[in-house]
Amino acid sequence: MAQKANSLSHTKWLCKYHIVFAPKYGRKIIYNQHGKDLGQILRQLCQWKGVEIIEGHLMPDHVHMLAGIPPKTGVSSFMGYLKGKSSLLMFDRHANLKYKFGNRKFWAEGYYVSTVGLNEKTIAKYIREQERADIAQDRLSVKEYEDPFAR
Repeated sequence: MAQKANSLSHTKWLCKYHIVFAPKYGRKIIYNQHGKDLGQILRQLCQWKGVEIIEGHLMPDHVHMLAGIPPKTGVSSFMGYLKGKSSLLMFDRHANLKYKFGNRKFWAEGYYVSTVGLNEKTIAKYIREQERADIAQDRLSVKEYEDPFAR
């Protein structure tokens, strides 16, 4: 179970995190052109900070990432940077979003983060299969409602 450790000048590190964050108001906006642009923006911002995206998936209403963040960068400061800059870049590319979101804030407050440890493969698999699970759940939750007053 040899995992590749990264290096800084005086440090060997293996810091991987499972991160989930969502657009403001729980909007299902991440699809088609918005999804392509958002994926491109997130990859570019991570590259600028030296963060490796090991696995990532854009769901219609949230983002899953398995990321390797260097120890010199705090997770909270990285998430502030990622969400803040990606909001600005999304509003620059899609000016019409200001009517849905207002005040140039694309993301909801907060995010979920957990350390990966030795469960990297399990979490990567979960992220890959999340879309199929959400689609299946939507199919199960669609109910035909009957009028209770009809006889």
